Amino acid sequence: MATDFAIYLASASPRRAELLQQAGVSFERVVADIDETPLDSESPRDYVERLALAKAVAVQSLIASSGRPMRPVLGSDTCVVIDGQILGKPVDQADATAMLTRLSSSQHQVMTSVAVVDHRQQQALVSITDVTFRAISASEISAYWHSGEPADKAGSYGIQGKGGLFVEHLSGSYTGVVGLPLAETEFLLQQFGLSCW
Repeated sequence: MATDFAIYLASASPRRAELLQQAGVSFERVVADIDETPLDSESPRDYVERLALAKAVAVQSLIASSGRPMRPVLGSDTCVVIDGQILGKPVDQADATAMLTRLSSSQHQVMTSVAVVDHRQQQALVSITDVTFRAISASEISAYWHSGEPADKAGSYGIQGKGGLFVEHLSGSYTGVVGLPLAETEFLLQQFGLSCW
């Protein structure tokens, strides 16, 4: 990527990269491993905000120790929540089937936090979107799993792919459900002196 990039993206997600490109933000991707285990009694909102910040701070430390140019770092994290419980990425087909069966004919929330840090400050925002699924049959769930799409997705679905076929109603940020709420992202970047325009 060009050396005149504006920020570092602390995410391996191709969806977040696509959304940043859509917004016209130049970036270089750097990923750091962090522990994503929820803390005891941690709310889903606090969980995604903590992880988004942790990812950004971890990458900031990597950059600082590597001697590379210092730029703001953007981190993000998404979780699917139903009845107060976080649904992570499925470990296998049975896990994905259980999640999708639970989401069928019901409303859940997708919480995505975006965080930006530099040497002066760190800020984070959380986008919360209500998503309602239609009834999903067992055969649809099986076919969806075998499409390969659910395997690396929180809640076992991707709204930007075939998982969008299950969505009956959405109230909130579509891009937040995909993995990076663009309105909140633009607002935070402005706080760091950056513009999408």
